[in-house]
Amino acid sequence: MSDLLWKTLVLSPVVLGVTVLVSARAMATEVVSSLEDTKAKVAQTEVPIASATPIFIQTEQPKANQQLVAQKTDDNNVLEEVNRYSTEGKNQNSLSQVTSVSQFSDVQPTDWAFQALQSLVERYGCIAGYPNSTYRGNRALTRYEFAAGLNACLDRVNELIATATADLVTKQDLATLQRLQEEFSAELATLRGRVDSLETRTAQLEAHQFSTTTKLVGEAIFAVTNNFGNNSNSNTVFQDRVRLDLQTSFTGKDTLHTRLAAGNANPLILPNGAANRTFEGTQTFNVSPSTNNGVFIDWLSYYFPVGNSQVYIAASGGIQSDYVPTVNPYFEDFDGGNGALSTFASESPIYRIGGGAGAGVNLAFGKGGGGFQPSLTLGYLGSQANSPTINTGLFDGNYAALGQLNLKIGDRITLAATYVHGYHNTGTVLFDAGSASTTTGVVGTAQANFVNGTNPYLSDSYGFEAAFKPSDKISISGFAVYSDITGLGVNNNSQVWSYGAGLALPDFGKKGNVLGLFAGVEPYVGGSAGDKPYHFEGFYKYRVSDNISITPGVIWLTNPGQLNGNNDDAIIGTLRTTFTF
Repeated sequence: MSDLLWKTLVLSPVVLGVTVLVSARAMATEVVSSLEDTKAKVAQTEVPIASATPIFIQTEQPKANQQLVAQKTDDNNVLEEVNRYSTEGKNQNSLSQVTSVSQFSDVQPTDWAFQALQSLVERYGCIAGYPNSTYRGNRALTRYEFAAGLNACLDRVNELIATATADLVTKQDLATLQRLQEEFSAELATLRGRVDSLETRTAQLEAHQFSTTTKLVGEAIFAVTNNFGNNSNSNTVFQDRVRLDLQTSFTGKDTLHTRLAAGNANPLILPNGAANRTFEGTQTFNVSPSTNNGVFIDWLSYYFPVGNSQVYIAASGGIQSDYVPTVNPYFEDFDGGNGALSTFASESPIYRIGGGAGAGVNLAFGKGGGGFQPSLTLGYLGSQANSPTINTGLFDGNYAALGQLNLKIGDRITLAATYVHGYHNTGTVLFDAGSASTTTGVVGTAQANFVNGTNPYLSDSYGFEAAFKPSDKISISGFAVYSDITGLGVNNNSQVWSYGAGLALPDFGKKGNVLGLFAGVEPYVGGSAGDKPYHFEGFYKYRVSDNISITPGVIWLTNPGQLNGNNDDAIIGTLRTTFTF
């Protein structure tokens, strides 16, 4: 075999180039101190691409003291290596066929193989490299990588013959290539069979694919929950919610979300002795209105970048946390089924003021990376944007304008200061989160939500959020909110307060699990004679698999409804199972 390669080197540029692949990389094995070191280096490399062939096969490195080209393998090993190649080649971006050897960043004119590679590229055009534009000729090569490179050159020679440029192919080239084909017949047959199979499967997928621009992301939640407090409303319920998010990209950097939802989940009833129930027991899967499992579009939005900034446009179902950092890691999950149980623990109530349709932008300063990273978020959402009646619409109806300064200090500390100015029409609530029914709140007491009775009012809310991650196994976060309420038409001004803090232990007991503990005071009217509505919550998300998690948890609410201590505490137990696909 060594004589064959030497003759190859002398006879032909095409075989010379293929031989360069072998000899240059085989020489690299001489400087490898041990088999273990060689394997470690190979495991860190990317998968190269050869034109007119699938991705080069990345296999286990042969022993350093063994002739590379003399290595033998049986048919089972060949198939195993090809399967490994197929798996390791996923998510790699191909490098187009090079037209000049100068396209390789690691090949210099002073390299001993430069002329051979240049001749091979210019005469036959059957050399390609790695996705990062490197050639990597200083490492060892396997038989399967050699076979893939040989296959590319064989295909290129056939093209030259078919296009009447056979004068470029000499008899010596063909004779040497024939001998190489015989030597690598098993590998070439396996590669070509694999290519044919992949082409057939690709054609079948393309013929039946839903879209070339859209992928589907789904979530299904099963939840058993009950209020075990000392009141007459104890009732075990089994509820569900399903979301199917069609994510479409037109440029590769933008995303259009068209989310379909269906569910039958309603918040538990916590009476407060008033005409309106309190909203303190709302859980994240209760946010979407119950449709008796009828399907509707609950979110329609579009994200796209402008320089270092991200722009967000919501046509329906937008919420503030869609585009603004909530600074509450492991608790916030966009009202999904993998974060905290309650809407209160998942994010600061200030992000629940307003929602619906509108736009937002996150302006990033600097180039990112470590250290001090500031950004500014601005947004506007209207919860009655689609209504053409008087005192509604995008600007005359309920709206919330948000501004937030975000400060990221290294990888451990994140701070944010938030301001939200809102207008709330007659009979609507403060913390509506763009609810389809603006008389339904998603967090806080009834007093805090109907703070101005049935009259319209303005709100100016100020929030502070912070998160500290002392290690990869601990995360501490918290928030505080103050809302100044100004009545319109009546002299009924008030203040609403809320604050809370949480401790999350990621990977607790198993990678992917999360233990969360949260305590705080739900939104309440300051200065009221009623006691503060304290909220205590604990949950443990257990990751069964990459697509299934089970979250048992307990929510303890003291004095729901802020009624002078005359209301029984509520203890809500929940067992939530989340399927993602």
